[in-house]
Amino acid sequence: MTSRKEPSPDGVRRWRAGLFVLFVIVGVTMSSWITRTPDIRDAIGASTAGMGLVILGLSLGAMIGVLGSGQLVARYGGRPVAGTGIALVVLGPVLVGTGAVTGAGGLVFAGLVIFGSGSGLMEIAVNIEGAAVERALSRPVLPALHGCFSAGTVVGAAGGIALTGIDFAVSWHLWLISALCAPAAAWAVRQLPAGTGREGAGATDEPRLTRAERLAVWREPRTLMLGAIVLGMALAEGAANDWLPLIMVDGYDLDATTGSLVYTLFAAAMATGRFGGEFVLARLGRVVVVRGSAVLAAVGILIVVFAPHPALAAVAVVLWGLGAALGFPVTISAAGDSPHHAAARVSAVATIAYLAFLAGPPALGLLGEHTGLRNAMLAVAFVALLVSTLASAARRPAAPAGGTGRAATGTGPRPAAAPAPPSARNPAD
Repeated sequence: MTSRKEPSPDGVRRWRAGLFVLFVIVGVTMSSWITRTPDIRDAIGASTAGMGLVILGLSLGAMIGVLGSGQLVARYGGRPVAGTGIALVVLGPVLVGTGAVTGAGGLVFAGLVIFGSGSGLMEIAVNIEGAAVERALSRPVLPALHGCFSAGTVVGAAGGIALTGIDFAVSWHLWLISALCAPAAAWAVRQLPAGTGREGAGATDEPRLTRAERLAVWREPRTLMLGAIVLGMALAEGAANDWLPLIMVDGYDLDATTGSLVYTLFAAAMATGRFGGEFVLARLGRVVVVRGSAVLAAVGILIVVFAPHPALAAVAVVLWGLGAALGFPVTISAAGDSPHHAAARVSAVATIAYLAFLAGPPALGLLGEHTGLRNAMLAVAFVALLVSTLASAARRPAAPAGGTGRAATGTGPRPAAAPAPPSARNPAD
């Protein structure tokens, strides 16, 4: 059995740059439609509960993508899976824009399914790629990669605010975003090396997992605890992505442009927290960061719910964004601690997380229909506080004595470990 050739230092830099661009594209396209949700809702004539069902298309597609992504990466490697995913991400807004201009809620739903499927396919592939880059560079990379997503949401949201302010047609807005992102996506995919995460002869040093071995990952207590953490943090992030502009419009009687501006504050706080993630992780360690993030997000959400004035709510949105920033990437990074069958573990944890994206929008929409969207966020704050108690699962497992042994799935020798990134060497981990 042969190993694939490791990328050169310059190749690793291009690899990381390609991942940065892919994360930015997803962020730009995501926030472009989020900032226009009030306009899209009005265009298709949807109620709050009805909009929750439309948004369900995004989560349903994402779940479909995530469920298939892990096995596709294991079979073909990360590059073709990421390439297919980003193509769907670029196509989705085209259909959403067409649905908005024709008033067809079903077409908006279909566009969100396609967009979600693409982001779900990418979710496993790019995080496995990111974990591999971390091992190649011997330092944290995933927080900055997810920071690029948040930076993309800031750019997309800023554009959405500007175009909303001048009453630019939502359909042309989304079509333009897709046209601009397509060539950047093609360049980024070409920077990824072939074979990352692929199992089997001629790809990696590990054999392909059997179905039973892949299912065994789901019985690992640490994997399930990490899944619970990332579910709660994904709900905290996703609730803002799905509902924050409408919370500010319906809950605080702001206009659509101002509501989108508040969402931009959330996205900017997310980006700040993620780009500062390496610094924070090196000093505090994963456990403290995950626990503190969950508590901070919950505090921000509670203030948004109970604030007597929209200005205070806008300040609290910054706390919400800072708290939601690191939980997802740090937990995904923890799932990929070992290069041995990282695809199976990252896939399991991300699949659990996408349960939040699948169930969250319609559940919060239905709850908001009866209690108001602001009060519906109390459920999100409660879940965030609950998962903060599980933060110890993010601690890096101790390496087996002598650096060899069997993987948790019981197959194959463990390759020599790369130097741990700074966050892993911190005693707080």
